[in-house]
Amino acid sequence: MAIDETREFKPIRIALLTVSDTRSLADDTSGDILAERITSKGHELASREISKDSAEEIAAHLHRWIDDEAIDTVVTTGGTGLTGRDVTPEALDRVKSKDIPGFGEVFRHLSLKTIGTSTVQSRACAVVARGTYIFALPGSNGAVKDGWDGILDEQLDSRNRPCNFVELMPRLREH
Repeated sequence: MAIDETREFKPIRIALLTVSDTRSLADDTSGDILAERITSKGHELASREISKDSAEEIAAHLHRWIDDEAIDTVVTTGGTGLTGRDVTPEALDRVKSKDIPGFGEVFRHLSLKTIGTSTVQSRACAVVARGTYIFALPGSNGAVKDGWDGILDEQLDSRNRPCNFVELMPRLREH
């Protein structure tokens, strides 16, 4: 698990969706954290939007981005809890081709170190949808830091060894 400096860094285009009934771009601190981390690592922030906690609205954003060839990956923040309004995982179910169960498992393992057993309330998850990765993180500042710093920073770096998500991108649409 290390960055191989002899390999070329390949920036990817990432869309960022904050799921919230109350936040706007002006006060979306979790989205700000992710946007800064995405661009500081050399990736392109291809789009950034807010969606209400509505599975239909979230899925509509995702479908649009999945079909946009200028977007390689989507990261969402918010809507992964247990309340009635938390429907991001259900929206991912509407668009997915395959689950990436290890993402949620590793996220909860990392989160256990920072918030203890409260991590069992998280439904952080990831899927592949028609060749596009979608990663759903909880909406707290700490959770997006855990998810980006602990998983996505390495897995979205084409130089990460022994393997990474980027090197699989050309083959995600194979049948």
